[in-house]
Amino acid sequence: MTETGPEQPRIRLPLSQLVTLSIYWFGIQTIWGGLNITIIPGRLDDLSRDTQGTLLAIVLLAGAVAPIIIQPTVGVISDYTVTRWGRRKPYIVIGSLLDVVFLAGLAFNNDFVSMVAFYFLLQVSSNFAQGPFQGYVPDLVPANQVGTASGLMGLMLTLGTIAGVGIATLGGPGFLDNLALATMALGLVEVVTMIVLVATVDEGRAAPKRTRPWREIALSAWGRDILQQRDVLWLLLVRLLFLGAYNATVIAIGYFRRSHGLSADDADATVFLATAIVGVSTAIAVVPGGQLSDRFGRRPVIWTAALIAGTGLLGVALAPTPELAIASWVPFGIGMGTFLSADWALMADVIPKHTAGRYMGILNAGTAMAGPAFIIVAGPVQDLVAAGFGDAAGPRVAMGVAAGFVALSALALTRVNPRRREDEHLPSAKPTVAT
Repeated sequence: MTETGPEQPRIRLPLSQLVTLSIYWFGIQTIWGGLNITIIPGRLDDLSRDTQGTLLAIVLLAGAVAPIIIQPTVGVISDYTVTRWGRRKPYIVIGSLLDVVFLAGLAFNNDFVSMVAFYFLLQVSSNFAQGPFQGYVPDLVPANQVGTASGLMGLMLTLGTIAGVGIATLGGPGFLDNLALATMALGLVEVVTMIVLVATVDEGRAAPKRTRPWREIALSAWGRDILQQRDVLWLLLVRLLFLGAYNATVIAIGYFRRSHGLSADDADATVFLATAIVGVSTAIAVVPGGQLSDRFGRRPVIWTAALIAGTGLLGVALAPTPELAIASWVPFGIGMGTFLSADWALMADVIPKHTAGRYMGILNAGTAMAGPAFIIVAGPVQDLVAAGFGDAAGPRVAMGVAAGFVALSALALTRVNPRRREDEHLPSAKPTVAT
């Protein structure tokens, strides 16, 4: 049950404050971009090239369990938390500091079992922070700025990916020449962004009135009432499929090594270049994408994004040279950036507002499962095709699988009603962002 009362209008926020609300995404994605695109695939490829796709699927699947459980559970707990800092900040601080601890474990252990264990623990701590953090846009941003806020979120995710891959690439032979040091540097970036967020955001102390024990509130994250939120469930599937396709970048190192015959060092450098191109393309598209979704609607913009991204993925799958493959990342990046901005805005529109942490956590279970869902399908397919038709064919077919994920995502979107939910009452106090 929640405390009800007349909903207070959210004040319009300056652009600088919208940037502040998004900055922590940069830190989060720096970690996952560096690990998932470069460090983990590279270490697994060195460990066992013949089964790299399957081993990668195991790591990502183990890591996906934590976000699915942690994000909605801690998110709904934070919805009802009242502290002198506010509802969300304590969880963000604790999770960020634990990230550094588990990154150290991942950095200084080389066997596969330890890698899986510390990757799982890192997912637990990261999502302990991320679940509550995701409530900020529904909490603080007025409806007419959701598109812009979503675009900035997508921009930070993109820039974080570039930064993470860049740091991880420098950790190989070259400038740092120390992969463990590079892994720790990813955590340092996240801690800095956490400090900026905590120091500048005043989220207020308003919260729904808690009338149940904490255990019941935690379990309510998985209450059966979620089954009545059909738009949320369909959007969960949309996100799982489209963001699953984004994980084609995870197999990019194997793609350039196997399908184009590049050396390990050349493949790493090419993946960094391709990631930078995707990042720049995405960065160019995210803010306009959010604004276009305000004007033309979320679904038309996402369908356009699917067409552009799917075309780019097919181009990568069929590219006869590394140069054409890199060029094909451009439309993929534009489509992904457009999707990220419009998708996040659609999430903020369709969820019930009184427990935003819970529902944003549930929807981001789609993000958590996206990588494993794609790798579970594409990884074994890659290995089987490579065994039957040659080493070069496997990664190309996996890129085609990614294009298929985009197409299915566009189809699932037809079932989402984009109407904005404004019928729930929010806590009476107005959270604000510090100037």
